[in-house]
Amino acid sequence: MDRIETPVVVLLRLHPEHADEMAGVLSDPGLHTFIGGEPLTAQELRARYERLVAGPPGWRNWVVWSREEERLVGYVQATIDGGSAEIAWVIGTPWQGRGLATAAATALVGRLAEQGIGTVVAHIHPDHAASAAVATAAGLRPTDRWHDGEVRWELKIPYA
Repeated sequence: MDRIETPVVVLLRLHPEHADEMAGVLSDPGLHTFIGGEPLTAQELRARYERLVAGPPGWRNWVVWSREEERLVGYVQATIDGGSAEIAWVIGTPWQGRGLATAAATALVGRLAEQGIGTVVAHIHPDHAASAAVATAAGLRPTDRWHDGEVRWELKIPYA
């Protein structure tokens, strides 16, 4: 699962070397309204990426490379536990609204299904319409369950 390719984006396995470019991608404080925290410096992001890369095998992280822009524009992640995965996606503010998150999340869900994952979950703030649209496009549906103020969205893959 090192590289996932689509006509729109390429998901590249996260490496600490991505920190310099990604610090700029994630630098808008407004981007953190729904994802929490605040923008990190390149050095702080590199340290975080080193921890993620060294983390448990169930932690899977990719940066999103836009074919059109020919640059990194965000990230996706999956935390795999047995037959289920919790996913998340973030696209930098200048590249939002172009279908990049949808392309990345849909590709990630497809790859997880190919790997035998039977349940895909995302937690989305009820006011984040753009993420709800991405989740819907990737096949997830909202449930009546909540976690830390966010709605649990879920996809059951029956053939996994």
